[in-house]
Amino acid sequence: MRALETVLTQKGYVDPAALDVLIETYQTKIGPRNGARVVARAWCDAEFRRRLLDDATAAIASLGFQGRQGEHMVAVENTAELHNMVVCTLCSCYPWPVLGLPPTWYKSAPYRARVVKDPRGVLKDFGVTLPEAVRIRVWDSTAEVRYLVLPQRPAATEHLTETELADLVTRDSMIGTGLARAP
Repeated sequence: MRALETVLTQKGYVDPAALDVLIETYQTKIGPRNGARVVARAWCDAEFRRRLLDDATAAIASLGFQGRQGEHMVAVENTAELHNMVVCTLCSCYPWPVLGLPPTWYKSAPYRARVVKDPRGVLKDFGVTLPEAVRIRVWDSTAEVRYLVLPQRPAATEHLTETELADLVTRDSMIGTGLARAP
């Protein structure tokens, strides 16, 4: 990536400072922190949670997160009986407004192929082992639809504020390859 940036900079196509600002914006302002705020709100506010599951695009937009790659969002909820994971088998469709830049592994052919065939194996690779009784559903993003996993709220978090809860939410938990952190 840096080599490409260097060549494009030398040819005058890219301003490195502008590129740094763009990357910083997606990592810190448009990144997973936005999605974590959505999840924390859903954990704290039953009405918002219902709206998120009914019409994720509108619920997410009500918090000010919308834009390119987030025009049509669907939220899927992890429960004690069902664990959801997201992939884009064709390319790397990803909800940038709530998750920021996609991780490299999300775009890789091995992840895209294996998560469909062996989701438990992929979870194990990410350090997640679920009971056999938990069903796993894999959702395939498309150019029209992006998914956000609403992870299960960790136990013993009833006393935490929405901001503190957001700190427990990881990008991977919103893709389904991880779980929310314990407090």
